[in-house]
Amino acid sequence: MNEELEKRIKKVSAKKFGEDLVGWFEQEMRDLPWRENQDPYRVWVSEIMLQQTRVDTVIPYYNRFMEQFPTVEALANAPEDQVLKAWEGLGYYSRARNLQAAVREVHDTYNGIVPDNPKEISALKGVGPYTAGAILSIAYGKPEPAVDGNVMRVMSRILSISDDIAKPASRKIFETAVRELIYKENPSYFNQALMELGAIVCTPTSPSCFLCPVQSHCTAFEEGTQQELPVKSKKKAAKTVELLTVIAENNKGEVLVTQRPEQGLLANMWEFPSFEKDGSDISGQMAELLLSDYDVEAFITDEEWMVQNHIFTHLIWKMQVGRAMVNQPAKLPEQTRWVSKDEIEMLAMPVSHRKIANRWKELT
Repeated sequence: MNEELEKRIKKVSAKKFGEDLVGWFEQEMRDLPWRENQDPYRVWVSEIMLQQTRVDTVIPYYNRFMEQFPTVEALANAPEDQVLKAWEGLGYYSRARNLQAAVREVHDTYNGIVPDNPKEISALKGVGPYTAGAILSIAYGKPEPAVDGNVMRVMSRILSISDDIAKPASRKIFETAVRELIYKENPSYFNQALMELGAIVCTPTSPSCFLCPVQSHCTAFEEGTQQELPVKSKKKAAKTVELLTVIAENNKGEVLVTQRPEQGLLANMWEFPSFEKDGSDISGQMAELLLSDYDVEAFITDEEWMVQNHIFTHLIWKMQVGRAMVNQPAKLPEQTRWVSKDEIEMLAMPVSHRKIANRWKELT
């Protein structure tokens, strides 16, 4: 931390800043299901779900997830495909797999009790500095920083920090700043209040400075630079991949689905056969790839039955979906199966393939 930032931190009255922030939060906090109590497991699940995902989107998923897996033991003992199915539509599925793996470790190693110290909790799979700080502060009242994008935006304005928040190295600067200012009388509310402030008042564009409970502490407001902060470099453009996806049906009205590998993007999710597009003979390529990859002889009935795109953080799928009738082979490759319209509902699928499945189910 540089000398100038140290001076700005010392200029802020940590006690008054904490009182103003926590007092506002006590009056204005949103009624969210994970705030019903401070159970560490519930806090943990909510924080994992909220990564890269809006609050309004998370609420129904969180409620359903907690109904199915209300305790550490319930999630630890659940089959992975059931967990992935409950997570279906939230995206970033590695979060669900890592969460279950870490919960199983808590169940086996810590007798089902989520650790309450930085070393042990940070060693759990998928628990980074932010998640560890959130659980320790919100659930256990420990004065640990929990720095996410909202918090970095707020603190960049409060302390006029011009370090690029898109760079991983900048997080340490913000963690140090929060640790210096954290309200030790109520770390739980302090960290939640910083996040809440960033979500509803100190927003990325057009911050509501005149509604801000800590406006009097804000260097950016004083200097008129709140619109210029935080500094955030642009991400690289996402790569576009053109895919051919096939609804391959047998004479029983079943469709061919395959399970993705255990590692990598959308691991263990179920999908329709998909191949990277290569050339202009779409029907020929679809039939050839079904034969080579799945030993299925196919007659393509519609090479452009549907178009479905899917946008990831770093990748865009442009999917041309065709339909095919096939002769059912005696044996399918591993991780591949025929499913009926009822059975496909039980599988965990990426959003893009679920949309395709829903349209297929509408066919008579």
